[in-house]
Amino acid sequence: MNKHLLGVIDATTHIEDLEELTSHRSVAAIPFGGRYRLIDFILSNMVNSGIQSVAIFPKFQYRSLMDHLGSGKNWDLNRKRDGLFFFPSPRLDKPIFGINSFEHFAENMDFLTRSTQEYCLISNANTIFNMDFSPLLDWHIDSNCDITEVQKNGRSINLFLVKTSLLLDLIHTRKETGYLNMKDVVTDLNSPYRVCHYSYEGYALTVDSISTYYAASMELLNREIWEKLFLQERPILTKVKDEPPTRYTSSAVVFNSMIANGAQIEGTVENSIIARGVHIAKGAVVKNSIIMQKTVIQENCVLEHVILDKDVKIEQGTTIIGTEQVPKILRKGSIVKGECVSS
Repeated sequence: MNKHLLGVIDATTHIEDLEELTSHRSVAAIPFGGRYRLIDFILSNMVNSGIQSVAIFPKFQYRSLMDHLGSGKNWDLNRKRDGLFFFPSPRLDKPIFGINSFEHFAENMDFLTRSTQEYCLISNANTIFNMDFSPLLDWHIDSNCDITEVQKNGRSINLFLVKTSLLLDLIHTRKETGYLNMKDVVTDLNSPYRVCHYSYEGYALTVDSISTYYAASMELLNREIWEKLFLQERPILTKVKDEPPTRYTSSAVVFNSMIANGAQIEGTVENSIIARGVHIAKGAVVKNSIIMQKTVIQENCVLEHVILDKDVKIEQGTTIIGTEQVPKILRKGSIVKGECVSS
């Protein structure tokens, strides 16, 4: 498998409906599940499928993403041959035409030309799923496809399989054909290529809005969904941080929640996702919420249907109430002092 597939992850996506979480990070680097980032899913899927060479194409706000991935060590991609590669766009003012833009790929043709893998798997960085790509490659070859688009319930998840040589041709001829990205090719009814559609039957959800992000996060608390995503034989890998276990005091009450290492829980947590290093003080109540890293919630606060970004401080006696449809979001570093905030 590792001799056949090259992994290409498009991390250039900018989504207006996620701007409250991307003022200082890319969509690919949005925290998820208390200890992961969105990109961890596609990157882990590639590595678990035997892919040993992965190129990531970011554009905006990618410092957090690069800090998270580092050399690729946690994904076994810190290699002398192949490994993990970053190709940021050298011109921020240059337009990128959709997901998997050939214009961005063209700026790094040397990498694609030198690649020894016969096939290329091209994906976005914000779909949550756990997929083995070996059956996909076999199906693609057996079906004599030029391009395979992976779909879930008839809708694309922006995952494409193509011969590397054909991808190079598409990039070289983009101005003549008018194909600016992979979507243009597969949706052209007059395309000269044999385009196939592979139906993925497992769990898959593309995070493209605050509502889908919140829904996907809350679905993790469903044991059935959890077991579809986090498989022992195909683990979702992430950056390892050596932190102590979470400390629960005698006043802590926790129900149906995910709590990462390094937290301190003294209050009540229900149906929520709590990231590393969070402190929830005595008398505080957190329900149906997503609390990101190193946030502090002081005594007697009430939070429900909220998303708190990293390093937020909620001071004593504050009440913040959102709704399932419109969760209340506080940006990184926000400080709320004794207010009652509701959607």
